[in-house]
Amino acid sequence: MEPIQELLQTRFLPDLAENEKILDKILGHSSDLIRREFVFHSQADLRCLCIYADGLVNMQMLDLSILKPMMSWNALLPESGRVRPGKALAKRVLEHLVTNASVRTATTFGEAIQAMLSGDSMLLIDGSDVAVIAATRGYEMRSIDEPVTEPVVRGPRDGFTENIRTNSALIRRRLRDPLLRNEVVTIGEKSRTDISILYLEGTVKKGLVEEVRKRLQRIRIDGVLESGYLEELIEDAPLSPFTTVHSTERPDRAASALLEGRVVILTDNTPFALLMPVYFWQFFQASDDYYARYWAGTFFRLIRYLAFVISLTLPSLYVMLMSFHHEMIPTPLALSVAAGRESVPIPVFLEALIMELAFELLKEAGLRLPRPVGQAVSIVGSLVIGQAAVQAGLVSPAMVIVVALTGISSFAIPNYAASFSIRLLRFPLLIGAGTMGLLGFAAVFAMVVVHSLSLRSFGESYMAPVTPLQPGDQKDILIRVPWWKMDKNLHLASSDENRLSNNQKPRPPTTQVGESLFEDRSQSKPQPGSKQNPEQKQTPKQEPKLKPKQEPKQQPKQQPKQEEPKQEPKQEPKQEPKQEPKQEPKQEPKQEPKQEPKQAPEPAPDEKRRVQQSSKPGGKPPKQDRAWRRGRRDT
Repeated sequence: MEPIQELLQTRFLPDLAENEKILDKILGHSSDLIRREFVFHSQADLRCLCIYADGLVNMQMLDLSILKPMMSWNALLPESGRVRPGKALAKRVLEHLVTNASVRTATTFGEAIQAMLSGDSMLLIDGSDVAVIAATRGYEMRSIDEPVTEPVVRGPRDGFTENIRTNSALIRRRLRDPLLRNEVVTIGEKSRTDISILYLEGTVKKGLVEEVRKRLQRIRIDGVLESGYLEELIEDAPLSPFTTVHSTERPDRAASALLEGRVVILTDNTPFALLMPVYFWQFFQASDDYYARYWAGTFFRLIRYLAFVISLTLPSLYVMLMSFHHEMIPTPLALSVAAGRESVPIPVFLEALIMELAFELLKEAGLRLPRPVGQAVSIVGSLVIGQAAVQAGLVSPAMVIVVALTGISSFAIPNYAASFSIRLLRFPLLIGAGTMGLLGFAAVFAMVVVHSLSLRSFGESYMAPVTPLQPGDQKDILIRVPWWKMDKNLHLASSDENRLSNNQKPRPPTTQVGESLFEDRSQSKPQPGSKQNPEQKQTPKQEPKLKPKQEPKQQPKQQPKQEEPKQEPKQEPKQEPKQEPKQEPKQEPKQEPKQEPKQAPEPAPDEKRRVQQSSKPGGKPPKQDRAWRRGRRDT
């Protein structure tokens, strides 16, 4: 192996035959490495060797941008007497012949072979001591689909793929900021896997990017096939059940992490990106929380926290109460559970342990089998085995309910890595509660809490911003406040710029008095060329005409009801027709609004009482009162 490593460091020679011999020693005779030799300068008899990997190259691009121009357009090169070997010849080829968009040169065999094995084409020209590398990658890859592990009801449906360039483009589409940096490193002595480090310059802390670079550069491994390799090699607590690196399959989640001042690592040949640093509370945040209204996002986030507590502690609490602390259970519930366990021959702790292991076995079997078969096994197996175990008297019905509720709660955690950590921590708590009761449960739970408080993720506290408390970052931890309230960046971001400007809270528009938003405002605005709206001119003319016609009809009806003496109805009709027609055309528009409030309070106190009695329910009108009194006097 040492001679090959030395050959990879050697430089290209001007003699094409010697370069081909060295390539034979390094590459051997592989069937998928294609060599195409041709003459592209008839006068100087210059030969060229094109080498590419079959299946990794776009053949149409290779033919149109490299082979066809070099074999048909050789007249653009100088004559044979003026051709000089060296870098000048390769430069003339790049400037006049190769029409590929991305072209560069390589001076060593190792650099050129690595580019060729990645999908590029390598050109060796006789008389030139450099190799021409043309970007012709075109291998088959999976199309962009919806993420399987992080589905959403509302939000984008695209997810990362196994192509690193496609993944970086998905992030660049969302963040069109010139400060977005993308650094590429290669890890793996044999796999030569491309790793991209993405961050927003000016938003991320300076020390964070340097720390990520150091941890990646110290990795010495033969191959990196998935991002999980890097996760175990760069995390802060490798022996902890808690994961200190967040993995995601969603480009929108990665873009959101960059805006918060985090670093994103993309690995070639895997659809999972790594986000760092991470807080414990972020594993309970889903993308739906930010795309729906904040009331819905807060409610479902609280449901997830409740599911976390149930999944972690429910089996332990059940075993603890049924084995050591019967007095803490209500009497009717204790009798009902005892009746169900009457025929169970094993203790509660062993019963819970067997049921938990059986549930994990069914879950793993449904995951590893083909999708249609796996769903049938997981559903039918759980129903049949649970029902048969209860009927046989091996398991109590209450235990089946507890284990089923625990499993369903673990599915509510959005991140699979976090749910797996909770499933592991469930067994130590169960063992402590089943052996020592409340004391054992409290001791194990305290150890888990103290361990989580001591963890750090790339220099940041794992339980932040709750401990240490950061009051400005509490708007997106237990609850999600509206977007117009989340105006500040997180404390891990180096910039003090606000995410939102001031006064972003939506408010209803202000309107004039009597104006509605649903009215046609074109009618209220004056037309160009006209001084007034014609509707406004007609309204004052109609009002004085309507008033004199309505008032003489109302006056004779109201006055006889309010007055008792017999002489008044005789005098009023005589006076009204004489006075009103004379005063109407001159005085009514000016005197009517002044006379009406004066005539209203004139009725006597006895008349007011009768009017009030007539207006009450069951009261009689004034005319009927008089007839009734006359009939009583006659009798």
